[in-house]
Amino acid sequence: MPTPTELIEQYFVLAAQADTEPYFAQFAPDVVVEDDGQTHVGIDAVRAWRRSVPGVSYDVRGVADTSDGSQVVTTEISGDFPGSPVLLGFVFTFDADGRISRLVIAP
Repeated sequence: MPTPTELIEQYFVLAAQADTEPYFAQFAPDVVVEDDGQTHVGIDAVRAWRRSVPGVSYDVRGVADTSDGSQVVTTEISGDFPGSPVLLGFVFTFDADGRISRLVIAP
């Protein structure tokens, strides 16, 4: 089983690729993603959310563990959007199978 750090590295590699199926395979079927004030529940909602995200590049600046077992990743996001680049926090929670069960993206 990959470590949380390896799963996080994989997330950002797959998030930048044109082939989205490997990206979506990282998520649990009942995943919860919070981004930009909206909550997306389930893989179909995550697919719809992801289609609305502009193409960006990711530069991971740091990873820290939390007391509840999640990992907080500070990431610089650059792309064709107002205010680029921005620093965002990605909080990952993984299930027992190493899939993302919750992802919170916030400033």
